[in-house]
Amino acid sequence: MTKVMDSDQVRRAVTRIAHEILERNKGVEDVCIVGIRTRGAILAERIHKAIREIEGADVPCGILDINLYRDDLAVATRQPVVRETLIDFDITDKTIVLVDDVLYTGRTIRAALAALVDLGRPAVIQLAALVDRGHRELPIRADFVGKNIPTSQSQKVKVTLREADSGEDGVFLQEADHA
Repeated sequence: MTKVMDSDQVRRAVTRIAHEILERNKGVEDVCIVGIRTRGAILAERIHKAIREIEGADVPCGILDINLYRDDLAVATRQPVVRETLIDFDITDKTIVLVDDVLYTGRTIRAALAALVDLGRPAVIQLAALVDRGHRELPIRADFVGKNIPTSQSQKVKVTLREADSGEDGVFLQEADHA
């Protein structure tokens, strides 16, 4: 396993994404942050805190569970673990920044988009990913990326965050057969 981002690089990437969100949206008016459970939600909360520190404004922040929206449910060998979606604000006519840890095929994001539109009709949905590893199967592109990491199909990208994993923040590249 090869470390491609250490904790300082993850922190800087989150801060940079927060700045880019503020620049693209000319501030925080009508901006809401929504993280895809689990690591996307943690990163969303970190972006939320960074925006508060930079801008002095508190933007709504929520957590989206997409398990029932996945297109691989029919082929799954076990019951999906469904957790609560925690979005206690109206997303209609808002700019939603959807956050995930790794952007790969785009299927997770497709599921998240379906889940979001069931909750309301946002004006705009933007995508932030800590890592974009390529190999898209759907026409989905991130608006904000912490790091582009070219990978082969035989590799996996593993993100560890202190809130969900033991140890410190990091991004690792590993061969799939060693997972």
